Amino acid sequence: MAGKTLFDKIWDAHVVSQIDGGPSVLYIDKHLIHEVTSPQAFTGLEKRGLKVFRPQNTVATPDHNVPTVDQHLPIKDQLSAFQVNKLTENCEKYGVTLYGLNHPSQGIVHVIGPQLGITQPGMTMVCGDSHTSTHGAFGSVAFGIGTSEVEMVLATQCILQPKPKKMRISVEGELGRGVTAKDVVLYIISKVTASGGTGYFIEFAGSAIRSLSMEGRMTVCNMSIEMGARGGLIAPDETTFEYIKGREFAPNGADFDAAIEKWKQLYSDGDSEFDLEITYDAADIEPMITYGTNPGMGTKVSGAIPTNGEIQESNKKSFLKSLDYMHFNPGDKLIGKDIDFVFVGSCTNGRIEDLREVANFVKGKRKADNITAWIVPGSKAVEKQAHEEGITKILEEAGFKLRQPGCSACLAMNDDKIPEGKLAVSTSNRNFEGRQGPGARTMLASPLTAAAVAVAGKIVDPRDFI
Repeated sequence: MAGKTLFDKIWDAHVVSQIDGGPSVLYIDKHLIHEVTSPQAFTGLEKRGLKVFRPQNTVATPDHNVPTVDQHLPIKDQLSAFQVNKLTENCEKYGVTLYGLNHPSQGIVHVIGPQLGITQPGMTMVCGDSHTSTHGAFGSVAFGIGTSEVEMVLATQCILQPKPKKMRISVEGELGRGVTAKDVVLYIISKVTASGGTGYFIEFAGSAIRSLSMEGRMTVCNMSIEMGARGGLIAPDETTFEYIKGREFAPNGADFDAAIEKWKQLYSDGDSEFDLEITYDAADIEPMITYGTNPGMGTKVSGAIPTNGEIQESNKKSFLKSLDYMHFNPGDKLIGKDIDFVFVGSCTNGRIEDLREVANFVKGKRKADNITAWIVPGSKAVEKQAHEEGITKILEEAGFKLRQPGCSACLAMNDDKIPEGKLAVSTSNRNFEGRQGPGARTMLASPLTAAAVAVAGKIVDPRDFI
C-alpha cells in the first residue's frame, strides 16, 4: 500500500463520515469569521433556532471594510458600520471570541490567526474568505468557504466537502538576490496559469520553499488560490515550530514538546502519490510583476509583456481585452512605466517582515512626489512592532505614512480605493478589473519591488538598488 501525502494524513484524520460517491463530512478544528460573510450565517442560525455548536472553536475579527484612519471614531460608511456592529452583537450573543476594532489583537483574520498561535500544524481551518489558504503554511488543511457553509460550520463544526486531487509543486535550489516569496509564487502562477490548480490542493516543497521564513511561506500559500487551487500547504519543520513557540494560544512546556513530536509526523511519505507533480528551478526566478487582469499574467520586472505571436490563439481575445483595460500594448517593456499609487499591506504582505523589507529599502531615501503610498499593517500587533522597531519613523522620514490595520486597498470594500484610471503597484493578491476600486489598474509585486517603485516613481528592477 502506497504511503500518504501530508494532505491525506490531515484530511483522513478529520473525516467524520464518507457519503458513498459523494463528499466527506469533515470536522473543522478552527473556524475564523469576519464582518462580511458572517451576518447572513448568524441570521440563518437564528431562523432555525440553533446555537453555535462549539463557540470555543470560532474566532472573529473585523477586517475587510474597516477604515484605516481614525479607527477610534464611529465608522462613517453605513454598510461597513452595520456589518462591524452586527459581528460584535453576534459574537456577544453566541459566545464567540471577538478581537474587535482597537483591541490589541485585532487585524486581518489571516494575519492574527498565526500571530496568536491559533493556527497550528495538522489542523483543518476554514473561513468565509478565499485566502484562508494562508494558514496552510503551517502544515494545516485550510480553505475558504461560502456563507451557507459558514452557517453549516457554526451549527455543526463540520462541513460537507468533496476531496480535492493532489498536486506537489517543488522549487529547488537557491533564490537569487532580491527574489522574495512573493516573486516565487507570482512566477509559479505565471507558469501554471490562474486556472492551472483548479480541482487540486497543492503541497509546496523543495529546498527553496524550505528556505523561506514563515511569513514567506504564508505569502506562497495565500496565493495558491490565485492559481485556482482549493488551497496550499507546506510540511511543518523547525522553522514552523520556532515561529509557534511562546505564542498566546500555542501549547507550552511539556505540552509543546508533545505537540512537536506529533507535528513531526506531518509530511508526505516517500512513496506517496500525487495526481500531478511539477518542479521549478529557483535560479530561473527573478523579481516579478503582473501586467494584466489576473495574477497569472505576470513576468519578470526586467522583461516585457508578451507579443501577440507569443499568445495562444484561444487566449488572444482575453489577453487583448486585459491590456486594453491596463492601457498597455503587447510587447511593452515594463521598466520605466510611471506609477501613481503604491500599496503595501493585505493578508499576502502585511506582516512585520514585509514592513521591515520596505523600511530597509527606503531608509535614507525619499518617496517620489508622483507616488501616493499606503503602508497598511496587517494587525495591531504588527503596527505596534513597527513603532517599537523604528520602522514607522524610517517610513515617515522617507515621506511614507503607516495607516491603521485592515484589508484596506486590497479589495476596495472600504475608503481606501485607487481612483479610476490610476496605476498601482500593490503587494496584495488580486489584480482583477476594479479590484482596488472602479477603473483602478493594479500590478502585483513584492514589498521590495513596491518600495523601489515608490522611491523611483516608476517601475524599476529592485536589484539595481540593492
